[in-house]
Amino acid sequence: MSSEKGDLDLNGAKQNTGVWLVKLPKYLAQQWAKATGRGEVGKLRIVKNQGKTEVSFTLNEELASIQDIGGKPAPSFVTAPREHPFQLQSVGGQTLTVFTESVTGQSEDKSEIRTTDKLAIEGIVVQRAECRPAASEHYMQMKRRQIEESSKPKRQSQQIEKAITTNYKPVSNHQYNIEYEKKKKDDGKRARADKQQVLDMLFSAFEKHQYYNLKDLVDITKQPVLYLKEILRDIGVYNVKGTHKNTWELRPEYRHYQGEEKNE
Repeated sequence: MSSEKGDLDLNGAKQNTGVWLVKLPKYLAQQWAKATGRGEVGKLRIVKNQGKTEVSFTLNEELASIQDIGGKPAPSFVTAPREHPFQLQSVGGQTLTVFTESVTGQSEDKSEIRTTDKLAIEGIVVQRAECRPAASEHYMQMKRRQIEESSKPKRQSQQIEKAITTNYKPVSNHQYNIEYEKKKKDDGKRARADKQQVLDMLFSAFEKHQYYNLKDLVDITKQPVLYLKEILRDIGVYNVKGTHKNTWELRPEYRHYQGEEKNE
């Protein structure tokens, strides 16, 4: 997006037009944006009393209805305050100027070139002021609701009465925990057999296959894991790498042991 500016229109400066710079509450500007028809938003009253100027703004009654607070529908009893006295402030020696510009060639998504047809000075700020709501029950109710909404956490925990999906249905215990506990109980119930009896089972198994993982040997011998490992360390070799990684096999001196005994 680019910006091209033409000549500056100085007619406002030449006419020495004085303008007021007024600070508004956010909710008041939001209510003004809802004005329909001729766009009348209220009445401005300026009164001079004993050399002192008093300024106040009264919001139109149809614009006092608050539709939402913090993005949520507001209760019907919450309305915006209508009376707003001005607190006048001095310019403070500053030179403040109001500019306006007319823009063409700009699409809604701002993808087209932005061209400023006219840039003009509307006037010089001669008075600064702050528009404040008068203390009233309507104002206190509105602020109370705003504070309540802003203090609510954005994320809240909520108890689920029914499972939303079967994939995330809460369970008292997961299946792998049940299997693990069952395995621990089964291992605890296994009684240690005589070492020679275990050796016979192991040698018989290794006559059929050269490699076994520990789980298969536990199923074959029905022995506790720690006890079985002690015996395997005496007669076997654990492969930590290669094609048969994480398996046990007999030491060379125990391989084909039955045939060797017959030869002797």
